[in-house]
Amino acid sequence: MAMWEYFDTRARRLGILDTKLAQAASIFLALVVVKLVPQILEVNVLWFVLLAILCAIKPVLTFYVGKG
Repeated sequence: MAMWEYFDTRARRLGILDTKLAQAASIFLALVVVKLVPQILEVNVLWFVLLAILCAIKPVLTFYVGKG
């Protein structure tokens, strides 16, 4: 079994609560990083907007265009 298949089967066991808790943990980890490296906040906000759009493309396409 390939590593991708292994993690895919394990991730499929997660429910919505598990997924949202992992999302919240990621947000809090990002806040810790920003507290430790405050220079990150000096980056132009357009870079964050661009990164958010790039990260959202695949999930949006999967949700609206993906196989039914």
